[in-house]
Amino acid sequence: MSAGKRLCGAARRIACILLALAAAVSLAGCKIEFPDDVAEATGSVSAPHTAESVAQSAAGSMGEGAGHESAAPDADTSRGAGVSSAQTASGSGNQADSASRPAPEQWQDSEPDQEKPLTCTLSIACHTVFDNLDQLDKEKRSVLPEDGVLYQRRTVVFYDGESVFDVLLRETKKKRIHMEFVMTPMYNSHYIKGIGNLYEFDCGDLSGWMYSVNGWYPNYGCSRYRLRDGDVIEWNYTCDLGRDLGSEVSQQK
Repeated sequence: MSAGKRLCGAARRIACILLALAAAVSLAGCKIEFPDDVAEATGSVSAPHTAESVAQSAAGSMGEGAGHESAAPDADTSRGAGVSSAQTASGSGNQADSASRPAPEQWQDSEPDQEKPLTCTLSIACHTVFDNLDQLDKEKRSVLPEDGVLYQRRTVVFYDGESVFDVLLRETKKKRIHMEFVMTPMYNSHYIKGIGNLYEFDCGDLSGWMYSVNGWYPNYGCSRYRLRDGDVIEWNYTCDLGRDLGSEVSQQK
């Protein structure tokens, strides 16, 4: 092959290489769209899943329940499903006229008026236990007052808009009397588990605390009973679901 032909072939190869390089340079100037760019263009970019965003998402998925006390009762409350209703028993042969009995109220809606002091009478007793000492937890005999009275009947001040629970809580704190309660969301009321270290079930499976107002055992929780001037409140311990107090148990409201 002559030298001229070899140079011509080499020139053609060089020309092809130059054309290929030019094409590559042209392609290098094009923008490649990644998924994030496409999402941004359509306005649907997702926020990064930070720990905070995940926590907020989880809280939102719980709806109204987030941040609120669980409606499921604790072990003691579930165990006392039957006795719990004893605090909301309907009395038989009560002194209070049925027409004058107040309807239950939502305690969250009540705003006590500090400018309107009123008076009521309060007492706390456990006389029924002495008739059922064979059922009493032996460890609890030492906490029983000799006369069965934990809080002697006396007139106390309360404010218009307060409930039976408000008075009990304030007076037991004032007199340094032990008192334990739990909020029961199902009935939207506080349930009294123990007073003076005497608890539900300490004197049998049907034992616990009940309250009456003017001789009537209401069929709703003590947080929902709005007091009136002159009311007489009695907290009594029952060993027979209220029957030993002259009360017939009815369904809570």
